Amino acid sequence: MKVILTETVERLGEAGEIVDVKNGYARNYLLPRSLALVANQGNMAVYEEVSRQREAQQNREKREAEALAKTLKNVSLNVAVTVGEGDRIFGSVTAQQIADLLNEQGREIDRRLVQLEEPIRALGVYDVPLRLHPEVEATIKVWVVKE
Repeated sequence: MKVILTETVERLGEAGEIVDVKNGYARNYLLPRSLALVANQGNMAVYEEVSRQREAQQNREKREAEALAKTLKNVSLNVAVTVGEGDRIFGSVTAQQIADLLNEQGREIDRRLVQLEEPIRALGVYDVPLRLHPEVEATIKVWVVKE
């Protein structure tokens, strides 16, 4: 049976591909879970229209992310933290704090977009990447200074 995959299925194919599978696999697994559509003329036309709309939406989101990346290009944040002996900071600077500082400046950034490998635990200057879109990344400077 030929089916159109609506989502990527491991070891079978990517979303949008037309694949040939056994009838039972299609009827009992792919179709009930909405992972595929039967490949007939009507479903092909509907899926092509939906995929065109999805692609247009993704292009729009990518352009918006690129515009935001240009505005974030020269952004520098100052994070004032309390320090103890030997300039060791109490706590750490997290992705949530960085996102909050960006939101205070009027930029709507979700904390999940801030790509910190681990929280910042020392004074200094850090380049923090922001994943604005799967294909667009921006970097901001974060200055961790004494309070």
